[in-house]
Amino acid sequence: MTTLLDEVLEAHGGLERWNAHEKASAMFVSGGGLIPLKGGLVNTTPREGIATIHRQSTIVDPFVRPDWRMVFTPDRVAIETKDGALVQERLNPRDAFAGHTLTTFWDPLHLAYFNGYARWTYLNTPFLLARPGVEVTEIEPWQEGAERWRGLRAAFPDSFAGHSRVQEFYFGDDRLLRRHDYRLEIGGNIAVAQYVHDLVKADGFWFPTKRRAYARATDRSPVRDVLLIAIDLGNYQVSR
Repeated sequence: MTTLLDEVLEAHGGLERWNAHEKASAMFVSGGGLIPLKGGLVNTTPREGIATIHRQSTIVDPFVRPDWRMVFTPDRVAIETKDGALVQERLNPRDAFAGHTLTTFWDPLHLAYFNGYARWTYLNTPFLLARPGVEVTEIEPWQEGAERWRGLRAAFPDSFAGHSRVQEFYFGDDRLLRRHDYRLEIGGNIAVAQYVHDLVKADGFWFPTKRRAYARATDRSPVRDVLLIAIDLGNYQVSR
């Protein structure tokens, strides 16, 4: 690991402490322009996301309907009732995005896959950077107004389900997360700059309570008029 990554992990609560837990969860309220572009309706109902720590899996509850939830792993996504009866499922779900552009409509299982990997990523950042097979290097810092944020580039293994195989993370002088850059591969490969704000401490770990994702220009600056995703988060819990 890089020295910067060591500092980042310690600042967010410590990798050894994180690895002693099994799950991280939060309540999500989502908005922004991406889902309407995909033919969906923005649902402002608070939803719980529960992510495992030592493998990629997520539950989002409720999902689409009040009596449904979704279950995600990289090789399968499913919608089921609250008592576990299967409604729909899709194996190898990333294959279903082949040829998609930013405006290609999503069905509920497309949306479930996106929700599953995105919420897993957000609940496990920055500790996912220390997972086996992730290659991390320090990159040029980003100047945000008067602040200079140091950056890490992560190359994830092919088995990882995420926005893109290569992603960048930027951290302030306190080594807490400020920005997360990636390409939305399942949505036409659009470049995205996601800013995080108003971090809180929960169970000894730091998490953002606001995430705002904008289209990213070629100079890496955010296009503030193109808000793709807006997420407010709260009620974080990390448990064994």
